[in-house]
Amino acid sequence: MGSWLFSYGTLQLAAVQRATFGRLLDGVPDRLTGWREEEIEITDPEVVALSGKHDHSILRFSGSEADGVDGIRFELGDTELAAADEYEVADYRRVAVALASGTKAFVYVSRDDAVAE
Repeated sequence: MGSWLFSYGTLQLAAVQRATFGRLLDGVPDRLTGWREEEIEITDPEVVALSGKHDHSILRFSGSEADGVDGIRFELGDTELAAADEYEVADYRRVAVALASGTKAFVYVSRDDAVAE
């Protein structure tokens, strides 16, 4: 059994999944509360070409139950999780969270967010 990864952005795109993981992922809808979604400009040309977007979503911790982000959780093996780390640019870092379903998962959030892993 692998690890859960919560995606709220481009890791949900079929082209990104094929290029990053070599397959399409099966996911389960879920929600992450206490976080708000913002946009940042991505400058890595490979990531922009793959996603087709210069602006990507990024999460910042708010701590408010009123804030939340809908997404999909995917189960990934260790090699796939490492591939996701490679895909994400330096603006992001991976942290462990508890989703609304109670599932423990990793998620990519703003690198400069003060929330500890």
